Amino acid sequence: MSIRERPYYAGRMTARPSAFNGAFLRRIAPLLLLTLGGCDWVVLSPAGDVAMQQRDLILIATLLMLLIIIPVIAMTIWFAWRYREKAQAADYDPDWDHSTSLELMIWSAPLLIIIALGAVTWTSTHLLDPYRPIERIDSGRKVEPAARRLQVEVVALDWKWLFIYPELGIATVNELAAPVDQPIEFKITSASLMNSFFVPALAGQIYAMPGMQTVLHAVANKPGNFEGFSANYTGTGFSHMRFRFHAMDQAGFDRWVAQVKASGAKLDRATYVALEQPSEKVPPMYFGGVEPRLFHAALNMCVQPGKRCMDEIMMTDARGGAGKESARDVAGLRHDGTIDVGGFHPVEPGKKGEIAQPAGMTPAAERTPAEQGHQAPGHQQDADGHAGHSGHGGM
Repeated sequence: MSIRERPYYAGRMTARPSAFNGAFLRRIAPLLLLTLGGCDWVVLSPAGDVAMQQRDLILIATLLMLLIIIPVIAMTIWFAWRYREKAQAADYDPDWDHSTSLELMIWSAPLLIIIALGAVTWTSTHLLDPYRPIERIDSGRKVEPAARRLQVEVVALDWKWLFIYPELGIATVNELAAPVDQPIEFKITSASLMNSFFVPALAGQIYAMPGMQTVLHAVANKPGNFEGFSANYTGTGFSHMRFRFHAMDQAGFDRWVAQVKASGAKLDRATYVALEQPSEKVPPMYFGGVEPRLFHAALNMCVQPGKRCMDEIMMTDARGGAGKESARDVAGLRHDGTIDVGGFHPVEPGKKGEIAQPAGMTPAAERTPAEQGHQAPGHQQDADGHAGHSGHGGM
């Protein structure tokens, strides 16, 4: 059997054009561009002056860095092409090792850029300090000394946001509103995990931490419906821990406030404790009334009856303690939010992950001595109904 060295049809074979050619790319290019439709450029096109200044800082820093990056990339390509093996450049000098002029250019340019970037960062760090009240509405308008700032108290819950308007006596869940061109002062805390409060269109993010208060000043310059969310991972429901921020004119804001007040619901301590339980995808909720000093209790981790507020404990410690008799008085010192303090049940059995109504108070007579704890002499309650001690003025 003989083997042909060359098939008879070899001379008539032609290569098939690849399907992945220029025409194919032109056809799918519009489809590839559609993927960019999901991009949200709100950071580069914000609605608030603070976020606008932060946007400018990003652009300035990027341009300063490009002053080095673009020439370096261009020279890298140019040198690689000019001194390639086949170029046979006439000025090829393999023994060259130093150039003072080149060294000065290489080091002086980055040094000048770092100085400029440091100066911009230094001034912006102080001017955009979230704790510093804003001094202007926008680039052309200053804040009047007598201008009223909208007070908003923010509590990060699992996994939702609670907004309390103390001056208006209302509260909302997962919905925030403010008038355009009115300075806003946010006081922020968390009920459990460390979160990050972030409305990209309004201002930068700031942490919300349990037992601590952070402050953010901002202003909205144009009406719109914007998204806010938690920028710090906190567990299962983190992805859905989002809310809407409505910037509107004063008339629209007044109508919104009237709508919230018309709800008739009241945010008291029992409702707060029920709301505090972990839950996901919670729709906006309105409360037409708010119990006084509720944010203070949330900040000091003493909303549940029987718990002692952290500021009271710290004040007692600063004054020298509550005496030897307080050594066994440990009732109300647990702050993990999971125990039954004073017979108060934060969530009904079998309702894990749902917002349930509290079971109410259990009379002290129905509790065992172990459940009641040891109450020391001098045990007092403050105006909010929390247990405390009168500290010793001197030792």
